[in-house]
Amino acid sequence: MHATSTVHAADGAAPTSVPPISDSKTFSRAFADIKTGFAAKELWGHLGWQDIKQRYRRSVIGPFWITISQGVIALGLGLLYSQLFGMPTSTFLPYISTGFIIWGFISGCLSEGMETFISNEGLIKQLPAPLSVYVLRTVWRQTLMLMHNLIVYVIVVSIFFTSLNHQYSLNTGNCNEGFSGICHPGIGWYSLTAIPGFFLLALNAGWVTLLLGIISTRYRDIPQVINSLIQLLFYMTPIVWPIDQLLAGGARAATSWALPFVHGNPLFHFIQIVRAPLIGQEVSINSWYVVLGITVVGWVLALVAMRNYRSRVSYWV
Repeated sequence: MHATSTVHAADGAAPTSVPPISDSKTFSRAFADIKTGFAAKELWGHLGWQDIKQRYRRSVIGPFWITISQGVIALGLGLLYSQLFGMPTSTFLPYISTGFIIWGFISGCLSEGMETFISNEGLIKQLPAPLSVYVLRTVWRQTLMLMHNLIVYVIVVSIFFTSLNHQYSLNTGNCNEGFSGICHPGIGWYSLTAIPGFFLLALNAGWVTLLLGIISTRYRDIPQVINSLIQLLFYMTPIVWPIDQLLAGGARAATSWALPFVHGNPLFHFIQIVRAPLIGQEVSINSWYVVLGITVVGWVLALVAMRNYRSRVSYWV
C-alpha cells in the first residue's frame, strides 16, 4: 500500500506531489509474512516431507536410513568414549546418543538454514508465497529427521532403563552412600519437560534459519565461514564428553576452570534443556533463562532483518 500526499504551494502556485511512501519496510508486513506462512502449513508440510522422500528415493527402507546411521554412530562412539573416559556404558550410551540426536537437529538447522532461500530460488521467483514458508519447510524437515532419530533414543533407553529409572551417577553408575559426585534423579515425570524444551529449540531454529538465510543470500561467503565453525562448536559443546567429569567427584575435576567457558556456550544450554530430562537429569534454571533470553533477542533481530530486507531476497537469490 502506498500513501500519496499533495502539498499546496503558496501564492496560488501549482500543487506538488510528495513521492509515495512504501509500507514494505514495516514490522506489520514482517508479521503478516510469518502469520501467512504458518497458515500455509499444508504447503511447507508437504514440501518438507517431500524433501525427505526425495533424499531416499528408490531406497528399500527409505527415511529409516537416518535412524540406522544415527544408531551406528551413537553406538560406536558411545562404546569407544565410555572406555576412554572410564564411564559405565549403561549411563554414558544414553547420554551420548541423546546428545547426537539434539545436535543433529541444531547443526542441520544451521547448515541448511543458511541455504534455505538460495536452495529455493526457483520457487521464490515463481511461487508467490511468504518467505517464512521456506523457513518453516527447513525447520519441519529437520524436525522429521529428529523424529526418525528418536527411535534410537527409545531403543537405547529401553535397554538401559533399569540404570536410569533411579538416582544414578554418570561417572560411576550408582550413587552409593558417601558418594561425593553429581547424582542425577533418574527418568520420571520430570522427563516430560523435554517437550517445552524442544518447543523452545524449534522456536530458535526459526529465527536462526530466517536471519542466517537472509544474510547468506546477500553475502555468499557466510555459509562457508559458519560451516567451518560448526565442527569446532561440536567439540566445544558437551556432547561426546560429559560435563560431570569437570565437576566435583569427576575424573577431570582439576580442570574445573573450564566450566565458565562451558556455561558461556549457548549451545550447551539448548542441548541441555532437551537432553537432560530425556535421560533423567535436572536442568539448571540458568539454562532456561539463557534460552529464553536468546529466543527474545534472536527473534527481534530476525524481525528487523525481515522488515528491512524481505523484499530484496527475491533479487538476491
